[in-house]
Amino acid sequence: MTQVEFFYHTGIPRSVFANARLCGSWDETGHPAEHWATVPMEEFVDESGCPAFRAAVDLPDEHIGTDYAWGVLVDGPSGKDVWAIPTEVKDTADTTRHRRFTLQDQPAPQRYWLNTARRLGANKRYTAEGADRLEFAVWAPNAQQVSVVFADPVSGYIAPDGSGIDESIGRIPMQRDQEGIWITHPAEERLADFEKLRELPYMYEVVKDNGRTAYRTDLYSRTQIGRGDVDPADLEPGQSFSGSFRDLDGTVGASVVIDPDRSTRHFSEPNWPPREWIPDEEFWRNEFTPGKPVPNTVDDLVIYEMHLAGLGAGDVDENGHPIPGDFADALRMLDHLTELGVNAIELLPIAEYEGKSSWGYGTSHYYAVERSGGGRDQLKHFVRACHQRGIAVILDVVYNHYHHNSERAQWAYDSDSHPDNIYYWYEGTEADYRDYPDPPGVTGGYVDNLSTGWAPRYWDEHVRQYLISSAIASMVQFHVDGFRVDQTTSMHAYAALHADGRPLPHANAFGAKFLREFSRTLRMIDPGVMLIAEDHSGWDALTRSTEAGGLGFDAVWYSDFYHNLVGDTGHAGSANLITEAAFADGRPLNMTTFAHVLSASGEDKVVYHESHDEAGNSRHARGDSGRTIAIAVNDAPLVGETRRYAEARARFAAGMSLLSAGTPMFFMGEEAGAHEDYRYDDFIEHRENILAEAMGEGRYLMRFYRDIIDLRHSLPMLRSRHVEIVHAHNDNRVLAFHRHHEGRSALVVANLHDWPYDAGYWLTGAPEGWWREIFNSDAEVYRGWNEGNLGAELPAPRGELTAVVPRAGFVVFEHVPKPARATPG
Repeated sequence: MTQVEFFYHTGIPRSVFANARLCGSWDETGHPAEHWATVPMEEFVDESGCPAFRAAVDLPDEHIGTDYAWGVLVDGPSGKDVWAIPTEVKDTADTTRHRRFTLQDQPAPQRYWLNTARRLGANKRYTAEGADRLEFAVWAPNAQQVSVVFADPVSGYIAPDGSGIDESIGRIPMQRDQEGIWITHPAEERLADFEKLRELPYMYEVVKDNGRTAYRTDLYSRTQIGRGDVDPADLEPGQSFSGSFRDLDGTVGASVVIDPDRSTRHFSEPNWPPREWIPDEEFWRNEFTPGKPVPNTVDDLVIYEMHLAGLGAGDVDENGHPIPGDFADALRMLDHLTELGVNAIELLPIAEYEGKSSWGYGTSHYYAVERSGGGRDQLKHFVRACHQRGIAVILDVVYNHYHHNSERAQWAYDSDSHPDNIYYWYEGTEADYRDYPDPPGVTGGYVDNLSTGWAPRYWDEHVRQYLISSAIASMVQFHVDGFRVDQTTSMHAYAALHADGRPLPHANAFGAKFLREFSRTLRMIDPGVMLIAEDHSGWDALTRSTEAGGLGFDAVWYSDFYHNLVGDTGHAGSANLITEAAFADGRPLNMTTFAHVLSASGEDKVVYHESHDEAGNSRHARGDSGRTIAIAVNDAPLVGETRRYAEARARFAAGMSLLSAGTPMFFMGEEAGAHEDYRYDDFIEHRENILAEAMGEGRYLMRFYRDIIDLRHSLPMLRSRHVEIVHAHNDNRVLAFHRHHEGRSALVVANLHDWPYDAGYWLTGAPEGWWREIFNSDAEVYRGWNEGNLGAELPAPRGELTAVVPRAGFVVFEHVPKPARATPG
């Protein structure tokens, strides 16, 4: 008999699963069998300090050379008897999830890591004596040799020629395992004391398959030392690097040894590295406030989309250059947001990205938090402060491409051969593309996906787990509540060969596999994690459960809602209501088309009247961007009656989103009348002081947002997924829709003309009974004209209702079975 050991490593530093059982394609005697045997697994703490499970099975020697399959069942947060292998087999036509091995006479242990963040990178390793050492591990299957080198902690930079290496420690060689993972030796004395090496900068010295030496960052790095925007390799003749990590772009600087289980006691300290650290258990002890629960379902959210770098308006450095916003600025926003009533903040990408003044959609290091924004520990302080106020935190993550200039990150990590570019998808060999013009030339084998970079190699399990484990780390280390995944359509629908644009359905299939594995893995750990996809395919599988063959997301961004409600010239055929209303000429508006979009808003959608994309990319035919209040008056100066109409139409847009059947979201500053262009390439020059505006000229909009959000929170029918269009009339510019839930009803009647229906607008289709006006977007307190029904209760015999509807506004009625008093009419 040959004994095979099996290990299931959670990679999570807390207990998540129990009652683990090994299942394998053998019977009780070890012979291959159709009905799998089940063996209890022993729980233990592995050398990463995380719970793990193990078992050993004796298999007959006569089956040496036979293929076996195995997996693990657990009881966990998502239920009992959960299949704990979320990874699908490498076959586009097969979604089964098991591990395979061929029995050898001296078999290697069979291992599965759920979270590879504690397997790869710079990690603590615990000995039997309880001491902890430092271990480095990096995936570089094509490399001839890999060593760890440490960098000068002042500059944090190692040049391509090796200058900048701290020779006091010296090169530490690594050894290759059967998977192509290079690991430092457990007996390496220079790594025996983790605490002495904590916070030191390091890189990998990689001898590629062609013998060329390159210096590579750790893609599992928890912190990149740079906090500036200078890449010394790109400096022009005569320019010089200051030699300080404060000016260095973090994407090219050294990685830093971090203890992931400790946090800074203070939000900030004057020196680097920080001096005062506390265990995570102590840091998170007062995370929640009784009576202020953090929402955990997408249906209950009102989302505020926030861009850290876009905060901090007016802040400049000693040279007068604008300083991007950071977590300190975000913390100062929390009282404002609490008053506003939003209960979820969606942060634009904060994983390490290029430069400082960026939208963040070019990720270089998925486990590190952008240092110019405050870094990993300030994110922890921010999330804790949000949770204490009952606000959920959602991270925007980008898995459809990498940072476009990733020479020291993903690009050509261990080989200069394009087919062996391990993090990128390449079809065929370089010889296949030599006859294509340059470009694309030999680069023609890369996969395009309509994003700003070539597609990741989703077919490779190492790449998928690398990306997915970064999300696990965010959940475990930073306590984030959910993720908005950027441009999922690029992963499962847009794959095409760079050389000739040929569609690649197999690449799309592996992109879908990746998304299923992503959602399945995260829900195993926390079934309440909120998952939102930016997707434009209309594919209903996005929000189907993975058990039903779907991708497992809770909701999808609904860009059609924006294009029909607010609009831009790049989407011909959309209703473009606010854009068209801005002409103020009484033209008919396509209320019926918007009504169709509104009626679909309850189908697992996130709806918005403004997002970063639309604020920065809309009206792209003219090359400029548009905030709602500016679009509403065709960029006319926001003064006097023009501002009054602009605010009225902006209230209309916000109201349609916040009263829809979708999950509402809006971009920061909308509530204060932000009007400056928000383009990705120069937003830093156009930041607005949201807090000052909310107390100044934007105070009327601020009050409106506060009141309408409060109305949504207080009435369950306004949070339901049910919406019924009652009336839509293009010439009259009127729309009415019914919202209902468990016997309670609300009726919204909206008018986008520049005059009111002050004598009453007659419509049919409302449920019979009486309707009491409970909200008027045109109220005087919002700087409106106060045109409405003054809180009256109006009859709707046979479903016929006549109500005053304000100009460029709406009224909300609640159904009341009997009037408190009859209203003359």
